[in-house]
Amino acid sequence: MSMIDKEIRDFSVQAFHDNDFKTVTKDDVLGKWAVFFFYPADFTFVCPTELEDLADKYDDFKAAGCEIYSVSTDSHFTHKAWYDTSETIKKIRFPMLSDPAHVLAKNFKVYIKGSGMAERGTFIVNPEGKIVAYEVTSGSVGRNADELFRRLQASQFVAQNSGEVCPAKWRPGAKTLKPGLDLVGKI
Repeated sequence: MSMIDKEIRDFSVQAFHDNDFKTVTKDDVLGKWAVFFFYPADFTFVCPTELEDLADKYDDFKAAGCEIYSVSTDSHFTHKAWYDTSETIKKIRFPMLSDPAHVLAKNFKVYIKGSGMAERGTFIVNPEGKIVAYEVTSGSVGRNADELFRRLQASQFVAQNSGEVCPAKWRPGAKTLKPGLDLVGKI
């Protein structure tokens, strides 16, 4: 069952952000673009490489009006401990959401029942709180922040330009397609 156009459910979770503990709710997400970036666990191998890649690209996401929320089933205390002990994780400036009750992981359908962790799921959510793009990958395969940012830009472009679609490898300023017009005679 597709998650596209599914509205995210109400939630309230603890987060580690700006060296402090905070509560993040659905209301905090609404009104701007958001990326929910699920990963299996703190203190692991692939996860810090992904989070560092996102941290390096964070200014671009913020400039595009998008907040990143990394999410694992670890507690906010574990997020802080990881931050305090890892130079890589100290680069993170986005909220690290804590989901030990699996509320978000279950709502986004990335919960792994056998391990109590989350799959590597990435969700782009529009300002109305609806999922417009997502992917779930194997736990042993890291994701790419540059491609995620490209998909965010394409999702934003399509939302602002009704009737146009973005082809593979589209970047801002590149040619888009208008279904029905651009495809006539090519099929």
